[in-house]
Amino acid sequence: MDLYVPSPATSAGGDRDLVDGLAALSRALVGITARTLGTLDADVTLSQYRTMVVLASRGPLRTVDLAAALHIHPSTVTRTCDRLVRRGLVGRHPGAADRRVSWLALTEEGKALVGEVMRRRTAQIRDLVRGAETAAVGGVAELVEALVVASGEPTERQWWQRWERCAEVAPTAHGR
Repeated sequence: MDLYVPSPATSAGGDRDLVDGLAALSRALVGITARTLGTLDADVTLSQYRTMVVLASRGPLRTVDLAAALHIHPSTVTRTCDRLVRRGLVGRHPGAADRRVSWLALTEEGKALVGEVMRRRTAQIRDLVRGAETAAVGGVAELVEALVVASGEPTERQWWQRWERCAEVAPTAHGR
């Protein structure tokens, strides 16, 4: 039974192919980021790293504004940033006009970590693009799929097929 769950097509199959390809490519890109964080021994989760990326791109933010940007509850941002503050990656600063409001910003160490991850991630993506067979690619969906294949990530169809079987008990060494 094939449980492949393609994205709904908004028009011809090309839209579905592009959306499926982008879904698979997003897994590959998250994998690149996770591996990059791992090579730096940063002891930062992907969720914490995403928080740092938003702080890097949007400047100092109040907790409520950071939560809105991340689409999560402010209490989750507070807990996440508490951990990042303890690691010296994020600083909490009282507001000048209202001391009840604190502003969150990257520290120099946090800024350096985000910059290094971005540089390494970009280099890996550049290698991925070079490794993909882009010369034979006709359209955007085909390009995205070529990048997915070059990354070693399964296509969307392959992923759903594997997902269908991922909870099956592996056969024993005796084949039972």
